[in-house]
Amino acid sequence: MEGSVIRGPFALCEHATVKLGSKIYGPTTVGPHSKVGGEVNNSVLFGYSNKGHDGFLGNSVIGEWCNLGADTNNSNLKNNYAEVRLWDYETEGFAKTGLQFCGLMMGDHSKCGINTMFNTGTVVGVFANIFGSGFPRNFVPSYSWGGSYGFTTYLTKKAFEVAEVVMSRREIEFSEQDRSILEHVFEETKRYRRE
Repeated sequence: MEGSVIRGPFALCEHATVKLGSKIYGPTTVGPHSKVGGEVNNSVLFGYSNKGHDGFLGNSVIGEWCNLGADTNNSNLKNNYAEVRLWDYETEGFAKTGLQFCGLMMGDHSKCGINTMFNTGTVVGVFANIFGSGFPRNFVPSYSWGGSYGFTTYLTKKAFEVAEVVMSRREIEFSEQDRSILEHVFEETKRYRRE
């Protein structure tokens, strides 16, 4: 759209949109049917995900069917310029990345509300719903509902209802295969959620 400034390398996939007045730095890829706005630097958004408003997204990977609320920002550099550590599912702890710049890693179907702030090197699982003031933890497990004050479990019944609505807007069915895969993810990630 009008007024956008793009410095490559940059890939805008089929039916994707760059919103009015966006600032995009490469290397960045915007997946099919996704929308981006605000400032984006060195990031990948997979298909059907939206960052449609102002806010900064840098050195990040956003899965499919995600939505970042207006004025969502992430840090991609620690204040002390130290090496970034990320949640490692294999060791079930934080691991060194060898990177000075590393932002937000967000799994499929996750969403965050307006003005959400993510610390450097935050990992968000599948079907997380994050909202409220303050910074959430650097690791938000799959099927988590909440924010900096704490999380509860986002039950599959509710999560799948939202997925059905979101996907039907794009005339795509939330299939039984999707449901089976995502129920398996729910079971596999139970141990990471606190009640």
